Amino acid sequence: MGPLAVTQLLGLISLAVALDNGLLKTPPMGWMAWERFRCDTDCKDDPENCISEALFRDTADRLAEDGWKELGYEYVIIDDCWMSRLRDEHGRLQPDPSRFPGGIAKLARYIHDRGLKLGIYADMGTHTCMGFPGTTLDKIEIDAQTFASWGVDYLKFDGCSSNPVEHMLGYPLMSKALNATGRPMAYSCSWPVYIGGLPPNVNYSFLGDICHLWRNYYDIQDSWDSVQGIVEWFSNNQDDLQPAAGPGRWNDPDMLIIGNFGLSVDQARSQMALWAIMAAPLIMSNDLRNLDNSARAILQNKVAIAINQDSMGIQGRRLLQEKNHIEVYWRPLSHSASVLVFLSRRTDMPYLYHTSLAKLEYDAGNYEAYDVFTGSTVTGLNATTEFTFSVNPSGVVMWYVYPEQQSKQTEMLHDQHNKASQFAFHKAKPGHLTVL
Repeated sequence: MGPLAVTQLLGLISLAVALDNGLLKTPPMGWMAWERFRCDTDCKDDPENCISEALFRDTADRLAEDGWKELGYEYVIIDDCWMSRLRDEHGRLQPDPSRFPGGIAKLARYIHDRGLKLGIYADMGTHTCMGFPGTTLDKIEIDAQTFASWGVDYLKFDGCSSNPVEHMLGYPLMSKALNATGRPMAYSCSWPVYIGGLPPNVNYSFLGDICHLWRNYYDIQDSWDSVQGIVEWFSNNQDDLQPAAGPGRWNDPDMLIIGNFGLSVDQARSQMALWAIMAAPLIMSNDLRNLDNSARAILQNKVAIAINQDSMGIQGRRLLQEKNHIEVYWRPLSHSASVLVFLSRRTDMPYLYHTSLAKLEYDAGNYEAYDVFTGSTVTGLNATTEFTFSVNPSGVVMWYVYPEQQSKQTEMLHDQHNKASQFAFHKAKPGHLTVL
Protein backbone atom coordinates (compact mmCIF):
# COMPACT_ATOMS: atom_id res chain seq x y z
CA MET A 1 0.00 0.00 0.00
CA GLY A 2 1.52 3.32 -1.06
CA PRO A 3 1.85 6.46 1.11
CA LEU A 4 -1.08 8.18 -0.66
CA ALA A 5 -3.42 5.25 -0.07
CA VAL A 6 -2.33 5.08 3.55
CA THR A 7 -3.00 8.80 4.02
CA GLN A 8 -6.45 8.50 2.47
CA LEU A 9 -7.34 5.55 4.69
CA LEU A 10 -6.09 7.34 7.78
CA GLY A 11 -8.18 10.33 6.82
CA LEU A 12 -11.30 8.17 6.78
CA ILE A 13 -10.47 6.66 10.15
CA SER A 14 -9.78 10.08 11.65
CA LEU A 15 -13.37 11.16 11.00
CA ALA A 16 -14.37 8.81 13.78
CA VAL A 17 -11.38 9.29 16.09
CA ALA A 18 -10.20 12.25 18.11
CA LEU A 19 -8.32 11.78 21.37
CA ASP A 20 -8.98 15.20 22.87
CA ASN A 21 -9.59 14.33 26.51
CA GLY A 22 -7.62 17.27 27.87
CA LEU A 23 -4.68 15.19 29.08
CA LEU A 24 -0.95 15.86 28.78
CA LYS A 25 -1.05 19.55 27.91
CA THR A 26 2.53 19.40 29.16
CA PRO A 27 4.83 16.37 28.74
CA PRO A 28 4.02 13.50 31.10
CA MET A 29 6.26 12.88 34.09
CA GLY A 30 6.71 9.71 36.08
CA TRP A 31 8.47 6.38 36.22
CA MET A 32 8.50 3.28 33.99
CA ALA A 33 9.95 -0.13 34.75
CA TRP A 34 11.47 -1.17 31.44
CA GLU A 35 14.98 0.21 31.05
CA ARG A 36 16.04 -0.56 34.61
CA PHE A 37 14.10 -3.76 35.38
CA ARG A 38 13.36 -5.19 31.89
CA CYS A 39 11.60 -8.57 31.96
CA ASP A 40 12.92 -9.91 35.25
CA THR A 41 10.23 -12.41 36.26
CA ASP A 42 12.38 -14.39 38.71
CA CYS A 43 10.72 -13.41 41.97
CA LYS A 44 12.10 -16.48 43.73
CA ASP A 45 15.76 -15.56 43.40
CA ASP A 46 15.43 -11.82 42.75
CA PRO A 47 12.37 -10.62 44.68
CA GLU A 48 13.58 -7.03 44.98
CA ASN A 49 13.92 -6.49 41.24
CA CYS A 50 11.37 -8.73 39.56
CA ILE A 51 8.33 -7.36 37.73
CA SER A 52 5.76 -7.68 40.49
CA GLU A 53 3.20 -5.65 42.39
CA ALA A 54 5.78 -5.15 45.16
CA LEU A 55 8.09 -3.23 42.80
CA PHE A 56 5.31 -0.89 41.72
CA ARG A 57 4.06 -0.37 45.27
CA ASP A 58 7.59 0.41 46.42
CA THR A 59 8.04 2.88 43.57
CA ALA A 60 4.70 4.55 44.33
CA ASP A 61 5.80 4.94 47.95
CA ARG A 62 9.04 6.58 46.88
CA LEU A 63 7.30 8.96 44.45
CA ALA A 64 4.81 9.95 47.14
CA GLU A 65 7.21 10.22 50.08
CA ASP A 66 10.49 11.49 48.60
CA GLY A 67 9.34 14.71 46.97
CA TRP A 68 8.76 13.44 43.43
CA LYS A 69 4.98 13.79 43.25
CA GLU A 70 5.06 17.46 44.21
CA LEU A 71 7.41 18.12 41.30
CA GLY A 72 5.02 16.51 38.79
CA TYR A 73 6.30 12.92 38.63
CA GLU A 74 2.88 11.27 38.82
CA TYR A 75 2.71 8.20 36.56
CA VAL A 76 3.81 4.73 37.72
CA ILE A 77 3.99 2.74 34.48
CA ILE A 78 4.12 -1.04 34.17
CA ASP A 79 5.89 -2.17 31.00
CA ASP A 80 6.04 -5.63 29.38
CA CYS A 81 5.98 -8.95 31.28
CA TRP A 82 3.16 -8.22 33.74
CA MET A 83 0.69 -10.59 32.09
CA SER A 84 -0.27 -14.18 32.53
CA ARG A 85 0.63 -16.30 29.51
CA LEU A 86 -3.10 -16.88 28.89
CA ARG A 87 -6.16 -14.66 28.77
CA ASP A 88 -8.98 -15.51 31.18
CA GLU A 89 -12.14 -17.45 30.30
CA HIS A 90 -13.78 -14.23 29.08
CA GLY A 91 -10.90 -13.39 26.74
CA ARG A 92 -9.51 -10.67 28.97
CA LEU A 93 -5.86 -9.99 29.75
CA GLN A 94 -4.93 -10.90 33.30
CA PRO A 95 -1.82 -10.35 35.40
CA ASP A 96 0.54 -13.13 36.36
CA PRO A 97 -1.13 -14.51 39.52
CA SER A 98 2.09 -15.24 41.40
CA ARG A 99 3.69 -11.85 40.77
CA PHE A 100 0.51 -9.73 40.96
CA PRO A 101 -1.64 -11.73 43.40
CA GLY A 102 -3.78 -8.72 44.31
CA GLY A 103 -4.60 -7.92 40.69
CA ILE A 104 -4.17 -4.69 38.77
CA ALA A 105 -7.31 -2.98 40.12
CA LYS A 106 -6.02 -3.29 43.68
CA LEU A 107 -2.61 -1.98 42.63
CA ALA A 108 -4.31 0.95 40.90
CA ARG A 109 -6.15 1.81 44.12
CA TYR A 110 -2.87 1.68 46.05
CA ILE A 111 -1.29 4.09 43.56
CA HIS A 112 -4.34 6.38 43.40
CA ASP A 113 -4.47 6.54 47.21
CA ARG A 114 -1.02 8.15 47.08
CA GLY A 115 -2.14 10.80 44.61
CA LEU A 116 -0.46 9.07 41.67
CA LYS A 117 -1.59 7.50 38.39
CA LEU A 118 -1.12 4.01 36.96
CA GLY A 119 0.18 3.21 33.51
CA ILE A 120 0.13 -0.19 31.82
CA TYR A 121 1.55 -1.86 28.70
CA ALA A 122 -0.02 -3.73 25.81
CA ASP A 123 1.08 -4.61 22.29
CA MET A 124 -0.68 -4.17 18.95
CA GLY A 125 0.08 -7.65 17.67
CA THR A 126 -0.21 -11.35 18.40
CA HIS A 127 2.37 -11.20 21.20
CA THR A 128 4.20 -8.54 23.19
CA CYS A 129 7.87 -7.97 22.47
CA MET A 130 8.72 -10.48 25.20
CA GLY A 131 6.20 -13.09 24.08
CA PHE A 132 3.20 -12.41 26.34
CA PRO A 133 -0.35 -12.16 24.94
CA GLY A 134 -0.79 -9.35 22.44
CA THR A 135 -3.79 -7.23 21.53
CA THR A 136 -4.96 -8.28 18.08
CA LEU A 137 -7.55 -6.20 16.23
CA ASP A 138 -10.43 -8.24 17.61
CA LYS A 139 -9.22 -7.73 21.21
CA ILE A 140 -8.78 -3.95 21.15
CA GLU A 141 -12.20 -3.09 22.53
CA ILE A 142 -12.18 -5.65 25.36
CA ASP A 143 -8.64 -4.68 26.39
CA ALA A 144 -9.53 -0.98 26.50
CA GLN A 145 -12.57 -1.79 28.62
CA THR A 146 -10.50 -4.01 30.90
CA PHE A 147 -7.91 -1.28 31.48
CA ALA A 148 -10.66 1.25 32.25
CA SER A 149 -12.36 -1.14 34.68
CA TRP A 150 -9.05 -1.55 36.54
CA GLY A 151 -8.57 2.21 36.90
CA VAL A 152 -5.66 2.54 34.48
CA ASP A 153 -4.65 6.12 33.62
CA TYR A 154 -2.05 5.61 30.85
CA LEU A 155 -1.53 3.01 28.13
CA LYS A 156 1.75 2.33 26.36
CA PHE A 157 0.79 0.48 23.16
CA ASP A 158 3.77 -1.28 21.56
CA GLY A 159 3.92 -2.81 18.07
CA CYS A 160 5.80 -6.13 18.10
CA SER A 161 4.49 -9.25 16.31
CA SER A 162 2.42 -7.25 13.85
CA ASN A 163 2.63 -5.60 10.43
CA PRO A 164 2.14 -2.10 8.97
CA VAL A 165 -1.48 -2.67 7.91
CA GLU A 166 -2.46 -3.93 11.36
CA HIS A 167 -0.67 -0.96 12.92
CA MET A 168 -2.50 1.40 10.59
CA LEU A 169 -5.83 -0.02 11.71
CA GLY A 170 -5.06 -0.89 15.31
CA TYR A 171 -3.56 2.32 16.68
CA PRO A 172 -6.53 4.50 15.67
CA LEU A 173 -9.00 1.81 16.82
CA MET A 174 -7.40 1.67 20.27
CA SER A 175 -7.65 5.46 20.49
CA LYS A 176 -11.36 5.21 19.70
CA ALA A 177 -11.81 2.33 22.15
CA LEU A 178 -10.09 4.23 24.97
CA ASN A 179 -12.35 7.21 24.33
CA ALA A 180 -15.40 4.98 24.36
CA THR A 181 -14.65 3.73 27.89
CA GLY A 182 -15.37 7.18 29.29
CA ARG A 183 -12.23 7.02 31.43
CA PRO A 184 -9.56 9.60 30.51
CA MET A 185 -6.39 7.69 29.71
CA ALA A 186 -3.14 9.00 28.31
CA TYR A 187 -2.23 7.09 25.15
CA SER A 188 1.38 6.42 24.16
CA CYS A 189 1.81 4.95 20.67
CA SER A 190 4.92 3.12 19.50
CA TRP A 191 3.69 3.14 15.90
CA PRO A 192 6.27 5.54 14.37
CA VAL A 193 9.33 3.55 15.42
CA TYR A 194 8.04 0.49 13.54
CA ILE A 195 7.77 2.39 10.24
CA GLY A 196 10.98 4.42 10.31
CA GLY A 197 9.89 7.36 12.43
CA LEU A 198 9.70 9.90 9.62
CA PRO A 199 7.36 11.21 6.90
CA PRO A 200 5.99 10.15 4.51
CA ASN A 201 5.61 6.82 6.32
CA VAL A 202 4.56 8.63 9.50
CA ASN A 203 1.69 11.11 9.30
CA TYR A 204 2.41 13.20 12.38
CA SER A 205 -0.61 15.41 11.94
CA PHE A 206 -2.88 12.38 12.13
CA LEU A 207 -0.84 10.82 14.93
CA GLY A 208 -1.35 13.95 17.01
CA ASP A 209 -5.12 13.50 16.65
CA ILE A 210 -5.14 9.96 18.05
CA CYS A 211 -2.18 9.74 20.49
CA HIS A 212 -0.85 11.94 23.27
CA LEU A 213 2.76 10.86 22.72
CA TRP A 214 4.64 8.47 20.51
CA ARG A 215 7.96 6.68 20.36
CA ASN A 216 9.85 7.80 17.25
CA TYR A 217 13.13 5.93 17.60
CA TYR A 218 14.82 2.88 19.11
CA ASP A 219 14.81 2.01 22.82
CA ILE A 220 17.25 3.81 25.06
CA GLN A 221 19.98 1.71 26.69
CA ASP A 222 21.98 2.45 29.82
CA SER A 223 24.87 4.22 28.10
CA TRP A 224 26.00 7.65 26.98
CA ASP A 225 26.38 6.30 23.43
CA SER A 226 22.66 5.49 23.44
CA VAL A 227 21.72 8.96 24.67
CA GLN A 228 23.97 10.55 22.04
CA GLY A 229 22.50 8.41 19.27
CA ILE A 230 18.96 9.41 20.19
CA VAL A 231 19.82 13.11 20.40
CA GLU A 232 21.63 12.93 17.08
CA TRP A 233 18.68 11.29 15.32
CA PHE A 234 16.18 13.78 16.73
CA SER A 235 18.43 16.71 15.82
CA ASN A 236 19.18 15.48 12.31
CA ASN A 237 15.45 15.10 11.70
CA GLN A 238 14.22 18.10 13.68
CA ASP A 239 12.59 19.79 10.69
CA ASP A 240 10.15 16.89 10.48
CA LEU A 241 9.81 16.16 14.20
CA GLN A 242 9.80 19.55 15.92
CA PRO A 243 6.57 20.87 14.32
CA ALA A 244 4.71 17.67 15.34
CA ALA A 245 5.04 18.40 19.06
CA GLY A 246 2.81 20.61 21.16
CA PRO A 247 0.34 20.49 24.04
CA GLY A 248 -1.29 17.05 24.10
CA ARG A 249 1.03 15.63 21.39
CA TRP A 250 4.65 14.87 22.21
CA ASN A 251 7.65 13.22 20.60
CA ASP A 252 9.11 10.67 23.01
CA PRO A 253 12.88 10.03 22.87
CA ASP A 254 12.39 7.41 25.62
CA MET A 255 13.17 7.14 29.32
CA LEU A 256 15.50 9.06 31.60
CA ILE A 257 18.29 6.69 32.65
CA ILE A 258 19.71 9.06 35.27
CA GLY A 259 20.60 7.19 38.46
CA ASN A 260 21.52 3.90 36.82
CA PHE A 261 24.98 2.69 35.81
CA GLY A 262 25.82 4.12 32.39
CA LEU A 263 26.05 7.90 32.84
CA SER A 264 28.51 10.13 34.66
CA VAL A 265 27.13 13.10 36.59
CA ASP A 266 27.92 15.40 33.66
CA GLN A 267 26.21 13.05 31.22
CA ALA A 268 23.18 12.80 33.50
CA ARG A 269 22.89 16.60 33.51
CA SER A 270 23.19 16.50 29.74
CA GLN A 271 20.29 14.07 29.37
CA MET A 272 18.10 16.14 31.69
CA ALA A 273 18.95 19.34 29.84
CA LEU A 274 18.37 17.90 26.38
CA TRP A 275 15.09 16.23 27.35
CA ALA A 276 13.96 19.62 28.68
CA ILE A 277 14.95 21.27 25.41
CA MET A 278 13.05 18.62 23.41
CA ALA A 279 9.86 19.02 25.49
CA ALA A 280 10.21 15.28 26.05
CA PRO A 281 8.32 13.14 28.55
CA LEU A 282 10.24 12.98 31.82
CA ILE A 283 9.69 9.29 32.50
CA MET A 284 12.43 7.91 34.73
CA SER A 285 13.52 4.29 34.62
CA ASN A 286 15.72 3.73 37.65
CA ASP A 287 15.55 2.31 41.16
CA LEU A 288 14.09 5.06 43.32
CA ARG A 289 14.77 2.94 46.41
CA ASN A 290 18.51 3.23 45.78
CA LEU A 291 19.18 6.59 44.15
CA ASP A 292 22.29 8.62 44.88
CA ASN A 293 22.10 12.28 45.82
CA SER A 294 23.58 13.60 42.60
CA ALA A 295 21.00 11.78 40.45
CA ARG A 296 18.21 12.93 42.76
CA ALA A 297 19.38 16.56 42.52
CA ILE A 298 19.41 16.42 38.71
CA LEU A 299 16.01 14.74 38.38
CA GLN A 300 14.46 17.02 41.00
CA ASN A 301 15.93 20.24 39.56
CA LYS A 302 12.88 22.49 39.67
CA VAL A 303 14.08 24.88 37.00
CA ALA A 304 14.88 22.13 34.50
CA ILE A 305 11.43 20.67 35.17
CA ALA A 306 9.75 24.06 34.78
CA ILE A 307 11.50 24.51 31.43
CA ASN A 308 10.41 21.06 30.27
CA GLN A 309 6.84 21.79 31.38
CA ASP A 310 6.60 25.25 29.78
CA SER A 311 2.99 25.88 28.82
CA MET A 312 3.76 26.93 25.24
CA GLY A 313 4.88 23.37 24.56
CA ILE A 314 7.25 24.29 21.74
CA GLN A 315 9.97 21.69 21.15
CA GLY A 316 13.48 23.10 20.91
CA ARG A 317 16.05 22.76 18.16
CA ARG A 318 19.76 22.33 17.62
CA LEU A 319 21.08 25.68 16.41
CA LEU A 320 24.76 24.95 15.86
CA GLN A 321 27.27 22.16 15.49
CA GLU A 322 30.68 23.73 15.89
CA LYS A 323 33.91 22.32 14.50
CA ASN A 324 35.21 22.34 18.07
CA HIS A 325 32.50 19.74 18.92
CA ILE A 326 30.33 22.11 20.94
CA GLU A 327 26.65 22.00 20.02
CA VAL A 328 24.09 24.68 20.88
CA TYR A 329 20.42 23.93 21.47
CA TRP A 330 17.63 26.49 21.94
CA ARG A 331 13.99 26.45 22.97
CA PRO A 332 11.55 29.39 23.18
CA LEU A 333 9.57 29.67 26.42
CA SER A 334 6.72 31.69 27.85
CA HIS A 335 7.15 35.36 28.84
CA SER A 336 9.74 36.06 26.12
CA ALA A 337 12.21 33.76 27.84
CA SER A 338 14.22 30.97 26.29
CA VAL A 339 16.67 28.25 27.21
CA LEU A 340 20.11 27.57 25.77
CA VAL A 341 22.03 24.33 26.19
CA PHE A 342 25.69 24.16 25.26
CA LEU A 343 26.63 20.49 24.88
CA SER A 344 30.20 19.27 24.61
CA ARG A 345 30.73 16.25 22.39
CA ARG A 346 34.40 16.35 23.27
CA THR A 347 36.18 13.52 25.06
CA ASP A 348 39.40 15.26 26.10
CA MET A 349 39.08 18.07 28.65
CA PRO A 350 36.88 21.03 29.63
CA TYR A 351 36.57 23.45 26.72
CA LEU A 352 36.41 27.24 26.89
CA TYR A 353 33.58 28.26 24.57
CA HIS A 354 33.28 31.81 23.24
CA THR A 355 30.07 33.26 21.82
CA SER A 356 27.42 35.97 22.16
CA LEU A 357 23.63 36.01 22.13
CA ALA A 358 23.69 37.86 18.80
CA LYS A 359 25.60 34.95 17.26
CA LEU A 360 22.77 32.73 18.51
CA GLU A 361 20.16 34.85 16.71
CA TYR A 362 18.95 36.83 19.74
CA ASP A 363 17.48 40.28 19.13
CA ALA A 364 19.22 43.41 20.34
CA GLY A 365 18.54 44.18 23.99
CA ASN A 366 19.69 43.53 27.54
CA TYR A 367 19.40 40.07 29.07
CA GLU A 368 20.11 38.06 32.17
CA ALA A 369 20.86 34.34 32.28
CA TYR A 370 20.25 31.84 35.06
CA ASP A 371 22.46 28.76 35.13
CA VAL A 372 20.10 25.85 35.75
CA PHE A 373 22.63 23.51 37.35
CA THR A 374 24.64 25.97 39.47
CA GLY A 375 21.81 28.31 40.48
CA SER A 376 23.96 31.31 39.55
CA THR A 377 23.05 34.35 37.48
CA VAL A 378 24.83 36.24 34.73
CA THR A 379 23.88 39.91 34.58
CA GLY A 380 24.94 42.70 32.30
CA LEU A 381 24.42 40.81 29.06
CA ASN A 382 23.42 42.52 25.88
CA ALA A 383 23.06 40.73 22.61
CA THR A 384 26.55 41.65 21.47
CA THR A 385 28.35 40.88 24.75
CA GLU A 386 30.98 38.26 24.10
CA PHE A 387 31.07 35.68 26.86
CA THR A 388 33.25 32.70 27.65
CA PHE A 389 32.62 29.68 29.85
CA SER A 390 33.89 26.16 30.33
CA VAL A 391 31.94 23.05 29.27
CA ASN A 392 33.03 19.65 30.59
CA PRO A 393 33.46 16.70 28.20
CA SER A 394 30.04 15.15 27.51
CA GLY A 395 28.60 17.82 29.79
CA VAL A 396 26.40 20.87 29.38
CA VAL A 397 25.95 24.45 30.42
CA MET A 398 22.22 25.21 30.56
CA TRP A 399 21.05 28.83 30.66
CA TYR A 400 17.54 30.15 31.21
CA VAL A 401 17.69 33.49 29.34
CA TYR A 402 15.23 36.34 29.83
CA PRO A 403 14.99 40.08 29.03
CA GLU A 404 16.51 42.15 31.79
CA GLN A 405 13.25 43.97 32.59
CA GLN A 406 11.69 40.62 33.43
CA SER A 407 14.26 39.77 36.07
CA LYS A 408 11.69 40.07 38.85
CA GLN A 409 9.66 37.32 37.21
CA THR A 410 12.63 35.00 37.56
CA GLU A 411 12.99 35.37 41.32
CA MET A 412 10.90 32.20 41.58
CA LEU A 413 13.66 30.36 39.76
CA HIS A 414 16.22 31.46 42.32
CA ASP A 415 13.93 30.49 45.16
CA GLN A 416 13.19 27.12 43.56
CA HIS A 417 16.84 26.25 43.23
CA ASN A 418 17.49 27.56 46.77
CA LYS A 419 20.79 29.08 45.83
CA ALA A 420 21.72 32.74 45.94
CA SER A 421 25.23 32.68 44.54
CA GLN A 422 26.22 34.92 41.63
CA PHE A 423 28.52 33.99 38.80
CA ALA A 424 31.97 35.32 39.42
CA PHE A 425 33.09 37.15 36.33
CA HIS A 426 35.60 39.73 35.30
CA LYS A 427 35.75 42.09 32.35
CA ALA A 428 38.48 40.44 30.33
CA LYS A 429 38.06 43.22 27.79
CA PRO A 430 35.32 45.73 27.07
CA GLY A 431 32.08 43.96 26.30
CA HIS A 432 33.38 40.52 27.23
CA LEU A 433 32.38 38.35 30.20
CA THR A 434 34.41 35.39 31.33
CA VAL A 435 32.25 33.05 33.41
CA LEU A 436 34.35 31.35 36.07
